[in-house]
Amino acid sequence: MQTRHRAKKSLGQNFLQDANIARKIVDSLKISEKDSIIEIGPGQGALTKFILEAEPESLTLVEKDRDLAPALEQEYPEASIQLQDALKFDWTGLDPDKNWKIVGNLPYNVASKIMWDIAANCNATCVFMVQHEVAQRVTSGPGSKKYGAISVWIQSFCKTDYLFKVPPTVFKPKPKVDSAVIKFFPLSEEKKPSDIEGLAKLVKYCFQYRRKQLGKILKSFISDAVHEWAENEGVTLKDRPEALSPLQFQSLYKCIKSNFPS
Repeated sequence: MQTRHRAKKSLGQNFLQDANIARKIVDSLKISEKDSIIEIGPGQGALTKFILEAEPESLTLVEKDRDLAPALEQEYPEASIQLQDALKFDWTGLDPDKNWKIVGNLPYNVASKIMWDIAANCNATCVFMVQHEVAQRVTSGPGSKKYGAISVWIQSFCKTDYLFKVPPTVFKPKPKVDSAVIKFFPLSEEKKPSDIEGLAKLVKYCFQYRRKQLGKILKSFISDAVHEWAENEGVTLKDRPEALSPLQFQSLYKCIKSNFPS
């Protein structure tokens, strides 16, 4: 208990204390005996015990804290412990023949980056608890004020669902904001974008100027092909970035990629 107390103090994390919420999160993943599970940031193991109860094929715990990792290894010897930062985890290196599922209560300050990397780099069903506002962004559709770069990016690779809201009272210490649980289902390979790096640059570039019209944002790249694209897609260059769907961003990039900075 002393080890965990020191880890908690050094991390400054908000640990989930409610077993019912933990079980609900794990149940949302619908684990089967054929699934290989990765849990990000297990912390004190709030989700871990319920994951193991579901008897997956394997469980890997990615934990960067040097105090928490040994405690997890001792308490859950059937799990494989990776003492590593999830931001540096090689998501492209997962065995493509395994049925991967990823779960975690993601730290607020790095959740968007972790989800951005996972969506693009591995074919896995995911359930994450994140800050409520981030959950809204990830799952919002075109035209919403919450819709932004991370919405377009993750929805280019996955179908996203907002599952349920989580109050601050189930954490210790209590955060100042609400949390929410979201789920990703990977799209088939043929539906995913082909030029990942190019799409990422375009999406970030456009939402950097989200209050401006597309015509002004892309004025250096306007061509007959772009005008034809807009007409075919039923949009105008007076629209703002949040008007475009993930597929429209992908088709727009194909029109301008020869002129767009690499």
